[in-house]
Formats: sequence, C-alpha cells, structure tokens
Amino acid sequence: MELLFITFGLLLLAFAGIAIKIWGKKDGKFSGTCASQNPYLNKDGQACSMCGKLPEQQGDCSTPAKTS
Repeated sequence: MELLFITFGLLLLAFAGIAIKIWGKKDGKFSGTCASQNPYLNKDGQACSMCGKLPEQQGDCSTPAKTS
C-alpha cells in the first residue's frame, strides 16, 4: 500500500511540473518542438510535418518555411 502512495505522489508531482511549465510559458507552447532539427531523430533529412522546414532551416517552428 505504501508503494501505491509513493507511485501516486510521484505521478502527481510529474503532472504538476508539466502544468507549471505550460502555465509559465508564453501562450502555453513548448519550445523546440521541431523534431526535424534534431539529427538523432531525423536521420533522413525530412521536412518538419508541423512547419515544413528542412533541418538546414534552423529556427522557430511557429513561423512557416519560405518556399520558392
């Protein structure tokens, strides 16, 4: 029973930490959500599915990529 309380307490602490981070950020957005900018996650060099930027186009994911 003690293990259940410890587990429940740790889960509450984790959710509270995430909630505080979202509350503290402007517009509740997480920074650095573009996985295409991480070479370990994007080994094929594909564009971001959220903003359309290629890995070479580092920057904020909230602004769409310029297409020419």
